[in-house]
Amino acid sequence: MKKLHCIIADDEPIARQILENYITDTPSLALVATCKNAFEVMEVLQNRTVDILFLDINMPKLSGLSLLKTMHSKPNVIITTAYSEYAVEGFELSVTDYLLKPFSLERFLKAVMKIKAEGEVDHIRTPELTQENRMPEFLFVKSDKKIIKINLDVISHIEAYGNYVKIYTDKMILTPQSLSDFLTKLPDNFLRIHKSYVINFNSIKLIDGNQIVLQNDEKLPIGKSYRKSVLDRI
Repeated sequence: MKKLHCIIADDEPIARQILENYITDTPSLALVATCKNAFEVMEVLQNRTVDILFLDINMPKLSGLSLLKTMHSKPNVIITTAYSEYAVEGFELSVTDYLLKPFSLERFLKAVMKIKAEGEVDHIRTPELTQENRMPEFLFVKSDKKIIKINLDVISHIEAYGNYVKIYTDKMILTPQSLSDFLTKLPDNFLRIHKSYVINFNSIKLIDGNQIVLQNDEKLPIGKSYRKSVLDRI
């Protein structure tokens, strides 16, 4: 199994120790370095190839988000913080996931799974992770100068709309980001079915030819290049 090399960046000793334990307990991960501030991270990245950076936001002298803004190329970044208000800014900087402290091993593994899935390497499979995937989760999105919390299980589908996406729950929420970037933040029960649409599999009522009919009877097209992946999931 190919191991993913990781850095921890956090000024809190307890937080560093928790992440070190989680990484040690995950066979597919290898810890490269543990850093107390952003400058130590930059030094490590100059000398080592790293797959994942577990990054705290509130660090002395240079914050985690400020560090990301200085980096022209960066590894996959998983934010670890006690503050939810930075979620939108973090995702605008293309972080893979945003973990709110305190977070469980199951939630940690789910974030790692996103990176492993994108790299087309072996998946981590544990009973705890399967249980976590069934739990309702949420994300924060920016819309109309507000930051809105959306429970993922109430999303029926997402639609590309230029440089925005439309998120459909019992209402439509418009947020500035691409559909491809938004898909990386979603669990595996969401699937792209068309260049313009991502659906929640739980919202499917039936498939009629090249269309998916949702529980509310709305019909969405299945793109020709996406049909096989849709049928493989059924």
